[in-house]
Amino acid sequence: MAGARLRRLRRLLQLPPGVLDGRLIQRVAEPVFASGLYRRSLPGRGDGAIQPIGADSWPGDGARGREIAQGLFRLAGQAIREPAPLGQPVGSEDDWRIAFNGFAWLPDLMALGAAAAPIARALVERWIAENGEWDRLAWRPDVIGRRLSHWLAEPALVEVSGKVESRNRLFISANRQARHLARVLPAGLCGQPLLAAIKGSIYAGLALTGGTKLLSAGLKQLSAALPRQLLADGGHVERSPAVQLAVLRDLVDIRAALHAGGHQPPTDLSLAIDAMAPVLRMFQSGDGGLALFNDSDEGMAGSIDLTLLRANAKARALASAPQSGFQRLAAGQALLLVDAGVPAPPGFDAHAHAGTLGFEFSHGDERLIVNCGAQSAGGEWRLAQCATAAHSTLILDDTNSSMLMPDGRGLIRRPTIVACRREEAEGNSWLDMSHDGYLPGFGSIHLFLAADGSDLRGHDRLEGKGGKRLAIRFHLHPQVLAGLAQDGQAVLLRLPGGAGFRLRSSGAEVSLAESIYLGQPGEMRRSQQVVLSSEIKGAGAEVKWALTRENKKK
Repeated sequence: MAGARLRRLRRLLQLPPGVLDGRLIQRVAEPVFASGLYRRSLPGRGDGAIQPIGADSWPGDGARGREIAQGLFRLAGQAIREPAPLGQPVGSEDDWRIAFNGFAWLPDLMALGAAAAPIARALVERWIAENGEWDRLAWRPDVIGRRLSHWLAEPALVEVSGKVESRNRLFISANRQARHLARVLPAGLCGQPLLAAIKGSIYAGLALTGGTKLLSAGLKQLSAALPRQLLADGGHVERSPAVQLAVLRDLVDIRAALHAGGHQPPTDLSLAIDAMAPVLRMFQSGDGGLALFNDSDEGMAGSIDLTLLRANAKARALASAPQSGFQRLAAGQALLLVDAGVPAPPGFDAHAHAGTLGFEFSHGDERLIVNCGAQSAGGEWRLAQCATAAHSTLILDDTNSSMLMPDGRGLIRRPTIVACRREEAEGNSWLDMSHDGYLPGFGSIHLFLAADGSDLRGHDRLEGKGGKRLAIRFHLHPQVLAGLAQDGQAVLLRLPGGAGFRLRSSGAEVSLAESIYLGQPGEMRRSQQVVLSSEIKGAGAEVKWALTRENKKK
């Protein structure tokens, strides 16, 4: 118990400058925010106008929208029908409440077309009536930011032809939330949550009558946050493809909203968008979806391409992002994506997995070797999907290469040295990588991809004392058919399009085991994994393996 408290204290002290102070102030101020005196300090009247935000809406999921129209909300791994009270129904978990109160489900509802407008207005009015007072989760700064962004960007909610009383109630509620947000930012936030809160503040400044100061403060916060969150190669400091996509979308929205409101976007905002887009392209698998690193799923079909289109991104995908710690090797129809960097630092590691040196491999538009991916979940299930064993990489004695927080939202310990050297010659590519996550052992891997993409080879090596077992896992996409070869030393793999591969090894036992695929939002699919097992003897162990294309003519 004492050790756990010490680790938590050490983690708090490692937070970025100002974050711990901000969180302590927020915690101390909570009784003040909940008081009647504070409620009276927020604007209680107003008949100001709301100008629609000019940013284009993002496509929603019509199937989920139909469920919402019928009163069913599937959010953060929990399904609740007819939630009451609306923002905090009985039996709801914190993650569900955060997702609901952020109104990220609103685009799904609006995907139903004009028929969704009265339903959306009724839900927002009910929320305003039931959540007018400060609440720890519903009024958390990043949740307010997301809620304001969705409300103020939706024409069906702010249209001029609506009833005067409804418009006034929306204006008063949005104004109260925005004023509270302006008082508390940055509120101990960092990473994507801070940018979400800032976006809401900027939207309020653009949309609400008298919002000039809100806009100015929001833009000042944005200019301070961007250099702290974007790495030199354009990657976001949280090192998650899903976060890269979400942040880029937010920045694109802010730029479009400023343009539509007659404001010149700051130069640093445009530069950030231009820098982030090539890294997002880098994270695209062969089918156009996201690679499954660090709490990411594939994403909605077409969402990445639409984001890049709105970003006006012309640059090609990066082959190497050394500050972000990712590598992309493309040859023929083969694509190899590798996590070759130190996990995200404290404060930015809420999405970090213990997947150092994990990789994914696709052939054309078909995924072959994957990581398990991620779904909204808590407890043991979340810990399982963050574990090293859920990634295509080496694991020692079933121990994670990074020590996870008990709730799986952050790291207690991580590799401190992750080295990567890349070489290319005549179209062939080599990666020499290592990390110290298993000290006193030291793991390394050498990857080779042939110029025509038909041959991927690996050489895994682990230094250390004997008596331990290592396993190299290759998680397969659910559509891959797999079977052991007759000699038991290789696995035959076949993709739906007909391409076949042989995975063989020396220095390890080859077996097939069950796995699970969490790459599609809201879906859990059974799959398989190839496992290469070996025992460390003497000074260490070495395993060589090769993934070879069998039927090259197809």
